[in-house]
Amino acid sequence: MRTNARWLVIGLVFTVTLINYLDRLTVSVLAPVIMDALRLSNLEYASVGTWFLLAYTISQTLSGRLYDRIGTRRGFMVSVIVWSLAAIGHAFTRGLGGLSAWRFVLGLGEAGNWPGAAKVVAEWFPVRERAFAMGIFNSGAAIGSIVAPPLIVGLQLAYGWQATFVITGGLGFAWFIAWSLLYRPTAREHDPAQLQAKPRVNWMALLRRREVWAIVLTRFLVDPVWWLYISWLPLFLYRVHGFDLKKIGLFAWVPYVAADAGSLLGGFASGYLVKRGWSVRNARRASIGAAAALMPAGILAARAESPFTALALIGLVLFGFQFWINNVQTLPSDWFPSDTVASVAGLGGTGAGIGSMIFLLLTGWVVDHAGYTPILTAAGVLAPAGTLVLFALFPNATLDGLPRPGESVAVEQRQRDDPGEAGALVRHSRKDRRA
Repeated sequence: MRTNARWLVIGLVFTVTLINYLDRLTVSVLAPVIMDALRLSNLEYASVGTWFLLAYTISQTLSGRLYDRIGTRRGFMVSVIVWSLAAIGHAFTRGLGGLSAWRFVLGLGEAGNWPGAAKVVAEWFPVRERAFAMGIFNSGAAIGSIVAPPLIVGLQLAYGWQATFVITGGLGFAWFIAWSLLYRPTAREHDPAQLQAKPRVNWMALLRRREVWAIVLTRFLVDPVWWLYISWLPLFLYRVHGFDLKKIGLFAWVPYVAADAGSLLGGFASGYLVKRGWSVRNARRASIGAAAALMPAGILAARAESPFTALALIGLVLFGFQFWINNVQTLPSDWFPSDTVASVAGLGGTGAGIGSMIFLLLTGWVVDHAGYTPILTAAGVLAPAGTLVLFALFPNATLDGLPRPGESVAVEQRQRDDPGEAGALVRHSRKDRRA
């Protein structure tokens, strides 16, 4: 039954998100080894991350449109093949240029995971469960970050850094087989006639909506906090607190346990408030605001003398971020119909990518000239600032979004509240219009 199938589907999306982060973090965890092997400076290492983010930023919007056009099943297949091949390709790099090129291709593929997941949640889950479903898939990022340091360090010590890329990159192909066998499209996605009937996304109409800019601008400001820590935490521990590679493997995962808890609790909290009678708007605002108040803890982490105190404070930052992002990523499905959710989520991802790309390049320069304290301090201010922007542009109520041409808002609202009826509702609405 579909009621049970949606949990299998979100479990598959959780798994591929975990693999996504393993592939993404292999360079970060092995940064001390790779920087020595390829003789990279901090600024050059930052530029490698920037190439990834450039592709990731471009691909967020393109992937969102791709998923809205070809459907979730095929969209994920394309994304996973591209990023898995790129992850394996890292093993053959011999210098800065090759590493940057493979990171670029990896970013093109990995970006599709996020608008694709947002679309899965919109298609398979009623509104009261969406934040929790988003929390399940988002926890794949946190658990991937937990698993990555010990797994990647262990593989590197046993087989070398090149073989590590081959092994982690191969996991995506195993998931591809499982997805092909187990995923069954929704009624709307399964019907070729309905896929062909989908209207093209009107980008100008979307960009005129203040709700789109609320998502884009807040993610531009706040997502760099997450990217800072997943890209620089191992090097921060190595340079500032004297951790060797084994200690990085033993302890660098600890803050991501807190991140995983934040992801699940963020989804549960707003869903719980909705069930208790809160409006969706107020439940999201309360959850987002509470999470943003935790992220300035990074300012204290920059000044902590003990590495374990620093790790605890960074854990609080990442708990807050995952609690925050889980609710922010649910907003496109709150405010827009399912046929535009991936496109709006992709635009938000583009804003996140641009902001993170600028911040990572700035990080490389600042670390070379002034150390980590100024950059961690700046990151501590971003979350409250971005959340204030979001609240300033927040709509007065949860929207019915952009109805499909010729389709009533009532039909669209029923689809959003019970996605299981989506295919039948659309068929009946079109039949009624023909009559």
